[in-house]
Amino acid sequence: MITPSSCGSGPIVAFFIASTPALYVPLFQTPLKWAVMLAPLAFVFFFSFRMHAMTASGAQMAFWAFCAVMGLSLASVFLVFTGTSIARTFFITATMFGATSLYGYTTKRDLSKFGSFLIMGLIGVIIASLVNIFVGSSVLQFAISIIGVLVFTGLTAYDTQAIKEQYAEGYGHEANSKMAVFGALSLYLNFVNIFQLLLSLTGQREE
Repeated sequence: MITPSSCGSGPIVAFFIASTPALYVPLFQTPLKWAVMLAPLAFVFFFSFRMHAMTASGAQMAFWAFCAVMGLSLASVFLVFTGTSIARTFFITATMFGATSLYGYTTKRDLSKFGSFLIMGLIGVIIASLVNIFVGSSVLQFAISIIGVLVFTGLTAYDTQAIKEQYAEGYGHEANSKMAVFGALSLYLNFVNIFQLLLSLTGQREE
């Protein structure tokens, strides 16, 4: 069964790329960096529009490819932040993610009513992030990071409960396998976004 931890290949790819100048120089010091940065987003859209038409095995293969592409994209953090701050932020993120996901799985409270607010918050974070690419405001980036951490933490609990309830419906092996892939994708994206946003808030940059 695929879980977010199945994407352990992502950090391995990121570290390998960051420690190999022959790879990271052409990837991150040329216009090719935009393709690397936008590739994970392209995969997300691909999953969103094609998941219903894919087989369970095809969805799993696409998920592994996404993990590799995400690892490629994350390699840049090893070039910007110190290893100590990356490790510290990863531990904090893993603790927050685990606790929030456990809450979403065990709580009897219906979290679906918060879904619309979380989606609106997510859209707001995306729009603000796109605007700040051109504005370059440190104050706006700080606000985006704070709000983004709250939104993706909430989405972790929300998605975990939704996945649990979908499994309880019992749609059959093929459908459940594809839902497992999509659920793992959602949770992994939450984890990565929390990690990156926390790193932008607390990470120590290389001098």
